[in-house]
Amino acid sequence: MYNTDMPSRAELPTTKQLVRSTFIALVTAIVLLITVILPAEYAIDPTGMGRALGLAEMGEIKAQLAKEAEEDQANSAVVVATNTVQSEPVKAEPELAPQQLEVVSPKPDVAVAVEPVWKDKMMLSLKPGQGAEVKLVMEEGQIAQFEWVSKGGSVNYDTHGDGNGKSISYEKGRGVPSGEGELVAAFTGNHGWFFRNRNDKVVMVILKTSGAYAEMKRVL
Repeated sequence: MYNTDMPSRAELPTTKQLVRSTFIALVTAIVLLITVILPAEYAIDPTGMGRALGLAEMGEIKAQLAKEAEEDQANSAVVVATNTVQSEPVKAEPELAPQQLEVVSPKPDVAVAVEPVWKDKMMLSLKPGQGAEVKLVMEEGQIAQFEWVSKGGSVNYDTHGDGNGKSISYEKGRGVPSGEGELVAAFTGNHGWFFRNRNDKVVMVILKTSGAYAEMKRVL
């Protein structure tokens, strides 16, 4: 059998050489960690060397693939849980014997007040003696619903229409605090209201409309 010769004391490295070699290896490992391993594996590139070598892009791709794998795994878990819930058998309701059936008399219909949904709203602040006119652009036969109220005092009003050389007065009133109803266009044109404040103080007329018309506009 061949016996390996033992090295002499002179051939063995000194403590200084071992420390130097260990330090060089440690520095090399740190440099490789920062410039190669971190950019390539985790897309962490503190020095910028990894991106210059094309390693940072590799790390970004790996991180993206890992993220997509986690998302796919989470989605698969959701699908499995959903299928498990759907596959659970549904218990059949026990059939009731004729004598167990309870006859319930239908409840009478209860009228529920439905709040109208308004399409437009306009607020008119009128000084003493001041008038204002609001019109809806309508086609012949179109119907608009309206509601108005005067805050601070009653007003005079005139519901009328005009257009294409035609004019019509639908309704007039003096000292009226509010009004509501439907406005049916007698012809294609502008149809609406004229309000005038005959009080000695400012009043606020609030007009709400909905229904079939192209637009609401204040003309005065």
